[in-house]
Amino acid sequence: MRKKYLLLLSLAVAVMAGAQELKTIKLEAPDKSGGIPVFKAFAERKSSREFAEGSLKSKDLSTLLWAANGINRPDGKRTAPSAIDKRDVDIYALMSEGAYVYDPKAHALNPVAAGDYRASVSGGQEFTKAAPLILVLVSDLTRFNASPDDGTKLVGALDIGIVSQNISIACAGLGLATVPRGTMNQAELRAALKLKDTHYLGLNHPVGNMKK
Repeated sequence: MRKKYLLLLSLAVAVMAGAQELKTIKLEAPDKSGGIPVFKAFAERKSSREFAEGSLKSKDLSTLLWAANGINRPDGKRTAPSAIDKRDVDIYALMSEGAYVYDPKAHALNPVAAGDYRASVSGGQEFTKAAPLILVLVSDLTRFNASPDDGTKLVGALDIGIVSQNISIACAGLGLATVPRGTMNQAELRAALKLKDTHYLGLNHPVGNMKK
């Protein structure tokens, strides 16, 4: 118990100290006309657990995040629907240098914590550590203007599932490898990402270039 407490404390200290070292990543414009036809993307969609070496292209990262839950209309509505349009799902991007959260309005990645937290997602599945990017999907239940209970958690889980499918289809269209997963160290990630009890930590997607 004491060992677990010290681990969480060290993570919290790292979060507070490290977030200052990261800078906001302003993403370039997403490619809204590239990729492959949508029905071919459905045909190509699969769970991939092998990743080629190297980081994602900046254009692919931008397009993937926009496709996952970006703004696609002048009124601010998203590529992924959400219950009563509460836009409750946040996407956290874990990379070697740190953790970021996607800001759809600015189309940017805002820093959360410096340091490599990808191991907290592995849950004993070593293949995840080879992915240069892991997207963690979180529903902020307070946005439903109701007390977080089993009902709001279910709605949050459904919204997370929709974003997850967007990621899978977008990866197929971009020729990237990914797999949706539920396994992760909840305690470590909650500390690293500064999540509250009202945040529902749902799924994660390791993402990388397809291994030939």
